[in-house]
Amino acid sequence: MNAILKKYKVTTLSEFIIERQADFPYATGEFTRLLHHISVAAKIVNRSINKAGLADILGTIGTVNVQGEEQRKLDYIANELFINSLKNSTECCGVASEENDEIVNFEDEMSREGKYIVCMDPLDGSANLDSNVSVGTIFSIYRRISPRGEKAVLEDFLQEGQKQVCAGYIIYGSSTMLVYTTGKGVYGFTLDPSIGEFCLSHNGIETPKSGKIYSVNEGNYKSFPTGIKRYIDYCKEESPATNRPYSARYIGSLVSDFHRNLLYGGIFLYPQTHSKPEGKLRLIYECNPIAFLAEQAGGKASTGTKRILEIKPTSLHQRIPFMVGSYRLVKKAEEFMQEASVNQG
Repeated sequence: MNAILKKYKVTTLSEFIIERQADFPYATGEFTRLLHHISVAAKIVNRSINKAGLADILGTIGTVNVQGEEQRKLDYIANELFINSLKNSTECCGVASEENDEIVNFEDEMSREGKYIVCMDPLDGSANLDSNVSVGTIFSIYRRISPRGEKAVLEDFLQEGQKQVCAGYIIYGSSTMLVYTTGKGVYGFTLDPSIGEFCLSHNGIETPKSGKIYSVNEGNYKSFPTGIKRYIDYCKEESPATNRPYSARYIGSLVSDFHRNLLYGGIFLYPQTHSKPEGKLRLIYECNPIAFLAEQAGGKASTGTKRILEIKPTSLHQRIPFMVGSYRLVKKAEEFMQEASVNQG
């Protein structure tokens, strides 16, 4: 009987966080409650996405966000849901979102006492929704710098990625998963709709040191730096000794592409282009949390010349070039970038 019970035992996200609370010597129950509220918002967003084609919440709302991108209905809904849930946690004093021009401060007394701030991309890859392709949410948690009891300030959000206390993403696909790290490994939880709980399904994720997948929008090939072009050409060359050519897989949703490569090995690239010389992806909302997850799983994240987690942000919506994935693949791409820089210099 005990063997049968053990076979069917599940560990929920809340149970797992409580069990691992010793990983946070500076925290009591606040961190647990904060992650709980993120998971609650994720469940509601998941429900909205699953009903999107029936509830008239696909398409755009006729406005443009701070990134200069058309806001979609579900972008707006997800943003509001996560902000409201974080406010209700009372452990978060402020939020920076890709969808908002400025930081969102929580003014009530309990929230101003909160230890944490959150940065997030509430719905990554939302342009894919109308065609029923998987999308995600990316989040990042820092301890505030400003004194507790006061409003959060910009400096709270402009911290290096290596100062994150937690980072994660939710992928809304054939199943819905929440993957997160607190600097003590990477763990994945799959939503069981029958009980409405995220349950531990991937214990201690380690990404392969190498892989056979490269993910990049090759439509921009002509605009890429020389080093990236040469790396892509390298990925396509036949070489049995190094398991090449690699397979090209590109979904157009950072969370989806990264999640696949995290599990099976690969590299995701979004370099600078002629039209976007600073890069396209946002350092605070996308690159820092994904880089933290990658490194904790044994991978690597870089601009091509710099480690992502060491970059000091200069603005909320700062963009950078980004490559992330299996350690050896990213290292090789960096070598191509360095060689091209030397030759051009």
